[in-house]
Amino acid sequence: MSNLMDARVGCAMTGSFCTFGAVFEAWRALKAAGADLTPIMSFNAAGVDTRFYPAAEARRVFEEITGKAPLRALNQVEPIGPKKLLDALVIAPCTGNTLAKLANGIADTPVTLAAKSHLRNGRPVVIAVSSNDSLSQNARSIGQLLAMKHIYFVPFGQDDALGKPNSLVAKFDLLTESVVDALDGRQIQPLLR
Repeated sequence: MSNLMDARVGCAMTGSFCTFGAVFEAWRALKAAGADLTPIMSFNAAGVDTRFYPAAEARRVFEEITGKAPLRALNQVEPIGPKKLLDALVIAPCTGNTLAKLANGIADTPVTLAAKSHLRNGRPVVIAVSSNDSLSQNARSIGQLLAMKHIYFVPFGQDDALGKPNSLVAKFDLLTESVVDALDGRQIQPLLR
């Protein structure tokens, strides 16, 4: 698939709240590329008020971008796999907690269950990492996921090597290109930026 016209893409957000603004811009770019977006939010992303976004405002912006109310419950995302509702699923931002759950097969949030349900069809899951612990506690999870079939990453790098040496953040401006490559079965390169 060389473009995204009419590609059905699940857009899943977890609670790395400081990146929501950049992620919303990435969703807008994905939509502009022609993708049909289905919004999904973890319990925390949908329900926790922060200094970055009140929860209701984050849900409103996400719905405005996608034209659909975000899926926020387990029973809403479970049919994704059995009904083959998506061509790709993107998790952006993907927290360390979600990385660990994905790496260990835990599917107890709308985002992790959506991924589990979607992967049963051998279709791509694209991860845009955002975690202060990526090069410490979460490094193992990233390594496990890099070795899994149908898992792809948006390129990432250290966002503050001196102030937060273990922190990694995806290059959200490369999300659309990462999805195109994943739909073609390729990991965008270079991965480390």
